[in-house]
Amino acid sequence: MAGLATPEDVTRRYEAAWNAHDMVLFATLFHPEASFVNRFATRWKGAEAIVAGHAAIHETVYGDSKLKIDPPDVTLVGDGIAVCHFWNRLEVGNAHPSGPHEVDTLVLAVLTRRDGDWRILAAENVTLTDPRSGKAILRSR
Repeated sequence: MAGLATPEDVTRRYEAAWNAHDMVLFATLFHPEASFVNRFATRWKGAEAIVAGHAAIHETVYGDSKLKIDPPDVTLVGDGIAVCHFWNRLEVGNAHPSGPHEVDTLVLAVLTRRDGDWRILAAENVTLTDPRSGKAILRSR
C-alpha cells in the first residue's frame, strides 16, 4: 500500500477507505492518540475508538453510503504540521432509516508527519446547516 507522503494523500485514502467500507484501511489515517469529533458532536479519543465508531455506522446506517471529497485546502503551519479543511458530499442509501439522501460536511483536520507519513492527529466534522432553521443543506458546487 502506498504511503501518505502528502496531506492530499490522506484525503484520497479517506475517500477510498470510506467507499470500500474498509476499516483496516481507514485506521491507517490516524495516529494512535488521535481524536475525532463526528458531525453529531460525539468525540472519540484514540485511533481504536475512532475506527470502532466508524465501523459501527458502516455496518448499519452507512453500509451503502458513498463519499466524495473535494480537493483539500492545506495550510502548512510548521515542519510536519498542517491544517487541512475538506468538503465531503455523503450519499446515503437505503440502509439509513431516513432513506436515500445527501449531506455536505466540512472536516477540519490537524495532520502531522511522522516517519515520512502524514496522519490525522485531530479532526472535527461539521454538517452544513441553515442557521435560521437548523436544517441540513447542500452547498452549490
